[in-house]
Amino acid sequence: MKPKIIVTRKLPDSVEEKLKELFLVSFNKNDLSFDREKLLEAMKQADGILCTVSDKIGKEILEASNRRVKIIANFGVGVDNIDLETAKENKIIVTNTPDVLTEATVDIATLLLLSVTRKAFYSEMMVRLGKWSGFSLVNNLGIDLRGKTIGIIGMGRIGRSFAKRANQAFGMKVLYFNRSPVTDLEFEANVRFDLDKLLEESDVISVHISSGKDNKNFLSKNRLRKISKSAFFINTSRGDIVDEEALTTLLYNREIAGAGLDVYINEPNVPDNLRALPNVTLLPHIGSATIETREKMGMLALSNLLAFFNKTEIPNRVI
Repeated sequence: MKPKIIVTRKLPDSVEEKLKELFLVSFNKNDLSFDREKLLEAMKQADGILCTVSDKIGKEILEASNRRVKIIANFGVGVDNIDLETAKENKIIVTNTPDVLTEATVDIATLLLLSVTRKAFYSEMMVRLGKWSGFSLVNNLGIDLRGKTIGIIGMGRIGRSFAKRANQAFGMKVLYFNRSPVTDLEFEANVRFDLDKLLEESDVISVHISSGKDNKNFLSKNRLRKISKSAFFINTSRGDIVDEEALTTLLYNREIAGAGLDVYINEPNVPDNLRALPNVTLLPHIGSATIETREKMGMLALSNLLAFFNKTEIPNRVI
């Protein structure tokens, strides 16, 4: 008999069709997030779960009585939504979908970079609200990127790719902070082992580190205060890495020039005072949201499941 898989969210049609060929599958047709009860029931009914980063699979879920699930295939790179320690203790395999979303996420970081430095959101809002008073030589000016310094926090695949694009496409100087050595860069970049120095020296700061307990509130209120008043802040990684309340206050007081955000602490709930700011571009967590990328991610999750049940090497095993 084919293994039974429960899928917690709607997937691209091509991925769902392939899953149906290979497994007994229960799909989430209404695309609403599973609550605690549904996740507990899934652990008892399925051999494997294909979940997303929005599914919070903690200790209680993983230790469900009469658990049947042996593998959790996460649709996404980050796995901070899963209690990995408990999963390991209970011999539950966890996989993810790396590599295929790098350029799509860098595209969104680039969009945010241009939007905040050229005041695109504010300008569009003026047009849509009928408040544009006409062409001006001095009003609503942005900044040139050429010759400016971008500070990259986290030089993994996405951080490195975005740094390369900022350098080669826009002529920006690159500083970076990373916890492990970085070699074989295809562009000129200088390391700062002191994060405060990077924050102080950068005209644009872009965050590309993973979430998790070690990185929660990594950019604290005190650290955010190191950013120059003329600098811009971009986050396409995870919301809980940043003290969102402190960032909002700094933006409101113009102690930071602007921000471009694709992630938030309590998604999909974005605080009213953050949404009200004119110097912020806000996107609804669409870093990997292209048809091609989501299909590739789905096929990677499928490949991880197939390898596990065929007892072959799992391509993207986390634990």
